[in-house]
Amino acid sequence: MTENITGYERKIDPSRGDRLGDGTVNDSDRVEIGPTLLALREWEEAGLQLPDLKRMREYRWRRLTAHIVSRDYGGLLVFDPLNIRYATDTTNMQLWNTHNPFRAVLLCADGYMVIWDFKGISFLTEFNPLVRETRDGAEMFYFFAGDSDEDIAHKFAAEIRELINLHGGGNNRLAVDKILFSGLRALEAVGFEIRNGEEVTEKARSVKGPDEILAMRCASHACESAVYAMEQAARPGLSEDEIWAVLHAENIRRGGEWIETRLLTTGPRTNPWFQECGPRRLQNNEILAFDTDLIGCYGICVDISRTWWIGDRPPRQDMIDAMLHGIEHIQSNMENLRPGVHFDDLTFKTHQLLPIYQKQKYGVVMHGVGLCDEWPGIRYPDGFVPGMYDYCVEPGMVFCVEVLVSPENGDFSIKLEDQVLVTEDGHENLTEYPFDPWLTGQRH
Repeated sequence: MTENITGYERKIDPSRGDRLGDGTVNDSDRVEIGPTLLALREWEEAGLQLPDLKRMREYRWRRLTAHIVSRDYGGLLVFDPLNIRYATDTTNMQLWNTHNPFRAVLLCADGYMVIWDFKGISFLTEFNPLVRETRDGAEMFYFFAGDSDEDIAHKFAAEIRELINLHGGGNNRLAVDKILFSGLRALEAVGFEIRNGEEVTEKARSVKGPDEILAMRCASHACESAVYAMEQAARPGLSEDEIWAVLHAENIRRGGEWIETRLLTTGPRTNPWFQECGPRRLQNNEILAFDTDLIGCYGICVDISRTWWIGDRPPRQDMIDAMLHGIEHIQSNMENLRPGVHFDDLTFKTHQLLPIYQKQKYGVVMHGVGLCDEWPGIRYPDGFVPGMYDYCVEPGMVFCVEVLVSPENGDFSIKLEDQVLVTEDGHENLTEYPFDPWLTGQRH
């Protein structure tokens, strides 16, 4: 006998009507993914305003189109799943798609947008009317295409040619991001002059609109709730993997999507940094350091780092000194973030790390963030390349300001990172998670 399910039971949030606060359908049977009831209730309790997703999608579409037109391109063709997410706000097996590129999106100079999806399925994109057509036939990767990859590529390129003739003024200048070799050759064979699509998308994505900022505030809150659960769970005897799994689970519980790295280590495995979490068990009175690299609610990246002391007696003084030095570093560099500051100044006015921490310092002072770690990657002075970033800070940009305080040949590292919004007159630190009281010397 089929169970009778009421409309109340089908709602994501039973306390609301047909629409959620972000403007999406309040129906748990819908195709569109999004935040869970847990996240929605936590955001309501925190007094957070939800984004208007329809407005957010239109902002991204208009911004991408404007960048295409300003460069005199006929269109933009993207294969990178995160560029597809930005253009359409749709998903389909995101991680699998990163190494098996079966999706593509063409945005023409007149704003006409077409997606090529798995088997041409359209139901994944129907909630977004900005996507005007759904097709199939972009699967040129060898696992799927075998020795017919060039035939598939030529058919695909012919479709792009036709669409650009109709909606791009026949302009042969086409921006493309991550395309396979057979596809590139096929596009060139039908007369396209290929331009750097990543330059277009990274610049477009760098300035967040008002609803993207609201979405990021919500995603940050959800991430920090997940981090708190991980801190509560962390105790001696658990493996790094077991502790890291808490963050994954809590992210998914709130409607987050995935975590890009495995950067959680303990004790001596924190130095050198970039070891990945594994079976090592946390011991009493040890450091635990991590970098979230988390793709959370609404597909927004929240990339923060913290270092904790796990134990029942105080850490060594050299650990406390390193922690305080790291906090000074990121807070000092954060002060440089304001509209009009040249990117080169973010490099050359950076806070100086002590000599003992120079060799193993992090690769960047700060980097952009949105749907993932994004342009630009601001380097330290010794890694500066003239002309790499001849641009200025703009309102709406978001930077992750970070530091690795890692003594050479040491037995620990301190990893810290905050996510910072550039405002009209300065900056706002979106990260509220506190620094560890043991390692800041506030707990004895």
